[in-house]
Amino acid sequence: MIKSIRIVKKSDKSDDFTFWQAQPYEKRLEALESIREEYNNWKYGNQQGFQRVYKVVDRNA
Repeated sequence: MIKSIRIVKKSDKSDDFTFWQAQPYEKRLEALESIREEYNNWKYGNQQGFQRVYKVVDRNA
């Protein structure tokens, strides 16, 4: 993989928007999931699973 750096002005936000609008929704969701996982690992560590256990009760019985 070739690493490259591009210096842009902070005011050039339209390129990011245009780039993501050109991507198919699957790729955008994939990127969003990657960001979500990275944030959760940073915030909560590798803790997986539910935080609470819920029991479903049939009240009509």
